Amino acid sequence: MTLLILGLALWSAAHFFKPAMPAQRAALTAKLGEGRSKGLIAVLILASVVMMVIGYQQAEATGVWYPPSFMVHINNLLMLIAIALFGAAHSKGNAKRYVRHPMLLSVIVWAAAHLIVNGDLASAILFGGMLIWAVASIILINSRKEAWVKPAPAHRKKDFILLAITLVVFGAVVGLHMLAGVSPFPG
Repeated sequence: MTLLILGLALWSAAHFFKPAMPAQRAALTAKLGEGRSKGLIAVLILASVVMMVIGYQQAEATGVWYPPSFMVHINNLLMLIAIALFGAAHSKGNAKRYVRHPMLLSVIVWAAAHLIVNGDLASAILFGGMLIWAVASIILINSRKEAWVKPAPAHRKKDFILLAITLVVFGAVVGLHMLAGVSPFPG
């Protein structure tokens, strides 16, 4: 469990470094250069993901709550939404006209979806920690004085492309879960 918690802490520290400590980040960039400082942060983030995955896999299964089986259906719907939001962050479609932080909102929906179907302590720490991080990130970004400028309307074709990609990615995520021995469907 310690490795999982350390991974979450490293993830948060690496992501909050620039917005919470801009002078120190600027000093690091001045010392290492733009590419190397970004590379260092990327390595820290990658290390945090590895730590979280290994820590989660090694965690003892300690039940905290026992979610009802119908929550799996809600989880699957939320996962479709989370994947669509994540894709919207990179899409040239219209979703970004309605959602200011699609990628962070995607993490919130993903974490909530997993919290409602996993009642063990490791899941509560991992998904709860990621949910708290994403909410804190949105609050930190919104606390800046910069106004949000909505993108111009895009052609609907871009929205249909996002929908198609979302369905394909959802299918791939289901396949990966099945390969890992975790069925995302009841029964």
